[in-house]
Amino acid sequence: MEKNDISLSLQETLSDLSKMLSDTAELNITSAVICGTPIAAVSVEGMVSTEQLGELVLRPLSELSASKTKPEKHLLDHLTENMFLTADRQKIYSLDSAAEFLFSGFAVLFAQGRCYGCALGLQGFEKRPVTAAESEPTLMCSQESFTEAVRVNMSLVRRRLKSKKLKMELLKAGERSDTDICLMYMTDRAPSDIVKRIKDELSHLELDTVLTVGSFQPFIDDSYPSSVFSAIAVSERPDLICSRLNEGRVCVMIDGVPFAMIVPSLFAENFSTMDDYSSKPYYSAFIRWIRYLSFFLSVAFPGLYVALADFHPEVFTLKLLLNLSVAEEATPYPLVAEVIMLMIFFEIMREAGLRLPKSVGSAVSIVGGLIIGDAAVKSGIVSAPLLIVVGITATASFVTPPVEQPVAVLRLVFILAGGCAGLYGLAVCFAVLTANICAMNDFSVSYMSPAAPLDASGLKDVIYRKTYREYESSHTKLSDIREGTHE
Repeated sequence: MEKNDISLSLQETLSDLSKMLSDTAELNITSAVICGTPIAAVSVEGMVSTEQLGELVLRPLSELSASKTKPEKHLLDHLTENMFLTADRQKIYSLDSAAEFLFSGFAVLFAQGRCYGCALGLQGFEKRPVTAAESEPTLMCSQESFTEAVRVNMSLVRRRLKSKKLKMELLKAGERSDTDICLMYMTDRAPSDIVKRIKDELSHLELDTVLTVGSFQPFIDDSYPSSVFSAIAVSERPDLICSRLNEGRVCVMIDGVPFAMIVPSLFAENFSTMDDYSSKPYYSAFIRWIRYLSFFLSVAFPGLYVALADFHPEVFTLKLLLNLSVAEEATPYPLVAEVIMLMIFFEIMREAGLRLPKSVGSAVSIVGGLIIGDAAVKSGIVSAPLLIVVGITATASFVTPPVEQPVAVLRLVFILAGGCAGLYGLAVCFAVLTANICAMNDFSVSYMSPAAPLDASGLKDVIYRKTYREYESSHTKLSDIREGTHE
């Protein structure tokens, strides 16, 4: 007999279970004698709904005990085969399985004389309700976002995508956390090699705990250590996930994380939102180009200003050049040092506003932008034109939040390149960055698709938004992107 097998003796089973769980304080054991058979209901405090436990389990058991009719079978056999205590129930044959179900919000019934238990789904743990999306807000689309409960997130996707081809698989990851991982894909659209690869990585994931999307990304993204951007996107919007599933992507949801990973993703998708498909095509195209411009400004504008002011002042008009020269002569530091100092100060303010409570976070921008910024100009530490450049850069960076992390680092690289080699340094940085992005070809999908390799049909939906009549006659699937053609 294995060490963790359930014993025929109820007391021995409960004793072994308590020892295995280190006599944890939240383990609740309710024992009773029903129809002459000792029985015990085991649950973990805070994980099970006490109301459901009383109505669906304890009350039927008390009525069964009070009834004059005795079950013909053993009590536990009768409960598992003839009584519908809950729709979600399963037989378990080891204490390891019992512990897994207990910590997942199940109640487990054990009885004297039976070497198995019955797990009943009575989840009642506290969870955050479905609220509006905070990191991806929209005006004319769904306001729902994912929560930390993976099964709730699965229902949000299933409610929108009722196709029989949508498959959801529940897997486990983390040797100690034993975290639920939901793998979602369309069986007729998702490439089987991508699905198989993700499953293999999950099964061989040698991590103690899986608590964030960052725990899983490096194992399925081959370009993760060497690329600036990531071939895996994350989203908290169920409608966006449904759209990507319909294109043949594979989505991964982690229990306890209100975001879903999209595998693989494309660079152009960082500049589109769900609102684009609720507006007129000409307006959506206009807004997309605004995002492209904002990305360029947030990455290269400070470096471009440094390069032109230090190496190519002839590009400015005489009046503007004189104003810039007077402003810079009043400051004690080189232009490159001023820009880097201001950009680091901006990142400090942004991080402070992000980590502080919302009621206090808004005050950070007021103190940093108005008081400190104005005082820095008046004291002559930085010039007023430079403060305008940094303000435009900071505002532009808020337009493309999906790429804010790589942009924050790239911005400093471009400033140093512009300060050291002028426009030549910026050109070299752009060439290296473009090569790095184009080299990302994970899952046999180019990250720069459909721009590189060039696909004229798919490029139309990057430059402007197609109408729904065009989508009806030509729907892009992942298999088409991998082949470089569209149907």
